[in-house]
Amino acid sequence: MGWQIISLAGTIIGGGGLFRFLSMRLISAVLTLFVVVTATFFLMFLVPGGPFLSERNSPQVVESMNRKYGLDKPVYIQYKNYVVNIFKGDLGDSFKRRGYSVLELITEKFPVSAKLGGLAILAALLLGVPAGILAAYNRNTVIDRIIMAWCTLGIALPSFIVSTALLYIIGMNLKLLPTLGLETPKHFIMPMFALSLSPTCNITRYVRSSVLDIQGQDYLKTARAKGLSEQVVMIKHALRNALIPVITYLGPMITGVLTGSFVIEKIFSIPGLGKYFVDSISGRDYPMIMGTTIFFAALLIIANLLVDILYKIVDPRITY
Repeated sequence: MGWQIISLAGTIIGGGGLFRFLSMRLISAVLTLFVVVTATFFLMFLVPGGPFLSERNSPQVVESMNRKYGLDKPVYIQYKNYVVNIFKGDLGDSFKRRGYSVLELITEKFPVSAKLGGLAILAALLLGVPAGILAAYNRNTVIDRIIMAWCTLGIALPSFIVSTALLYIIGMNLKLLPTLGLETPKHFIMPMFALSLSPTCNITRYVRSSVLDIQGQDYLKTARAKGLSEQVVMIKHALRNALIPVITYLGPMITGVLTGSFVIEKIFSIPGLGKYFVDSISGRDYPMIMGTTIFFAALLIIANLLVDILYKIVDPRITY
């Protein structure tokens, strides 16, 4: 009975720690979203122009449209109304895609961006982790130098330059791959490569550095002294600790890949959410700008929370 009480108390304490952790993260998430909404809203209205001026409408039509969407009211009134609508689950209607709400466009277009981004993240992990291990186990050799030189180049080149080069050389000149849209598996290759290049190189560098740091640790020497093969030592003992820096990078990488697809989707004419976000900025589609900004901010918060949970799974010594 005594052991049962002790076990129950430990469970309550552990659960309490998790509950406090999740509660604090929820409060932090709400405050972060509030700051994002406020900053984006007022900065958006500081940009000269308006959503209906570019359509060459008469002043009477512009005034009528502003009145219809509430843009004739003071900015602070518009802000108050927008925040109230957010709590009702209403992100407003798009000014440019009339007849569509922002939530409908996000629901329709984000799966396309998520599919491309998910493949890019998977490719970065599947290529970056083995490349980092290979570079670490061949330190200061030709293999290591080639991998590190490639990583330096991949990090230094912006994704839009990589995309443009791929589009021009492979797509237009060599005609090896299709250039527009995502209709077949071949359509994914170039945008996925351009999107995953920088994350792959960063993961390779993190894994290489981490593996080099832990190679001389006592627990690895003990594992080798027990007669375990080098593959078992690496996979069972070294790799788990080597992945902690990669997990740290996962949160920003997920959001960076998803938001980095904005320009790539525009270059390759991919009908994802990124293309609509870029068009909404140039067209002053205020509800679309706000809705996509809030959506991607929420994604970043969720990604960071998942990273914190993965810490506990990879290293049980970490507490909430």
